[in-house]
Amino acid sequence: MTSITTEEPNVTSPKASRGRGWWRRNWVSLAFLAPGIIWLLAIVVYPTIATIRFSFFDESATKFVGLHNYASVFSTDEILTAFKNNIIWVLVFPFFVTFIGLMVAVLTERIRWATAFKAIIVMPIVFSTTASALVWRTIFDLDPHIGVVNAIEQTVSDWFSAPGAYPLNSSTGETVASLATFNAKGGPGGTLVSSSAVQPGGTVMMGLTRISSVTLQTLGAKTPVAPHEMAAGIAGLVWNDFSTSQPSNTTSIVSDEHGLPNLRLSLVSSKGSSVASTVTDASGDFSFSHVAPGSYHVQILASNFQIAFVGTFWLGSPSLTPVSSLNQTAQSLLSVPLIDLAMIISYIWIWAGFAMVLIGAGLAALNREVLEAAEIDGANEWQTLRRVTIPMLAPVLTVVFVTMVINVLKVFDIILNMAPGSSQGPATTLALTIYNDGFTGGIHSGLASAVAVILFLLVVPAMLWNLKKIKG
Repeated sequence: MTSITTEEPNVTSPKASRGRGWWRRNWVSLAFLAPGIIWLLAIVVYPTIATIRFSFFDESATKFVGLHNYASVFSTDEILTAFKNNIIWVLVFPFFVTFIGLMVAVLTERIRWATAFKAIIVMPIVFSTTASALVWRTIFDLDPHIGVVNAIEQTVSDWFSAPGAYPLNSSTGETVASLATFNAKGGPGGTLVSSSAVQPGGTVMMGLTRISSVTLQTLGAKTPVAPHEMAAGIAGLVWNDFSTSQPSNTTSIVSDEHGLPNLRLSLVSSKGSSVASTVTDASGDFSFSHVAPGSYHVQILASNFQIAFVGTFWLGSPSLTPVSSLNQTAQSLLSVPLIDLAMIISYIWIWAGFAMVLIGAGLAALNREVLEAAEIDGANEWQTLRRVTIPMLAPVLTVVFVTMVINVLKVFDIILNMAPGSSQGPATTLALTIYNDGFTGGIHSGLASAVAVILFLLVVPAMLWNLKKIKG
């Protein structure tokens, strides 16, 4: 009797077969993608998850504190200042960089050597933001001899209000009245006036003190010479009435005293009106000739003591004179837009070329027949730009604008390198706060993580919307 054995066939489901077939067909592609996927998980996915986790823990990342860090974000003055500065950046920078990029892109279509001009505009983006920040920090330097901006301000200021030869040092308590010693007294409006009246043919000697020896040396002051009477005129002398041998200030001239040159003087009548003016020579002597009969006073003008332009503190809170605590607080608040403005200008210089390139590409793709039709219909350049070009460029302008919004939401390095250490607090942004709290000593890592999560939530919607616009 013969036994017959049968083997069951190996039946595999169609779904499993298709799965193994897909892996066999794509294993090479997956092998090439694997390093990138692993790297993406390491530098993006894991840090994101870890940051979200740390935001619910204390600074040591060992004790769970729930939403405490998020509550602290909106109750900490430094972080609220960072939010305010980010709002300023978002409201100002994207609009201006997009507008400037549009204007440059349109204008470069109408000039010769357009390629060279565009290369110059794009060049700043080639440099690192750190290098650009250091350059602009020098440009906005407080010293007019270093900072270009303050040098321009000084030039304009000197046009309208030239500094005096003897500027007062208010930090030492120096006033116009404190300069007067012999036959001189404080007058109206910061002037100095001769104590006694003088008539034609008479002389006036006015002794001052507390004049800087450096100022005298710079002006080339010489030994004073006693004035001589002159017919139908008034002569006089203004000198630094201080001697190392006789420091008690006497009415006589001592050999080591100096005349006061380049002082602007006015001859004032008994009615209070100025009838003549003159300037002292290197020895401090002066004269008024052909003076009508009458009684007069010699007045040293207040402009002689006017302080020179000292510069605008663009990168910090200005404090040129002592102020009350309330005024200091107001100045601190007002200085934040000033330092932000300086950094926004420098950031526009960096990114205007990027905006110009994108908008220029959009201009090149426009339908020229529409622009020609507008010109035939009688539209001028401005009308064509406003009613035809800009509406047709709206998708490109939107992409540039949103990209710049994303950029400034996480602005960091320009502030870190451009703002002095004392000004980084008033100028801080969310990204700089994350760096200072989370990496400089790691004191508030939980709080920094919470700020990072909030910044992430602000950036992601704008980024996704921008990607949708680019695909559309």
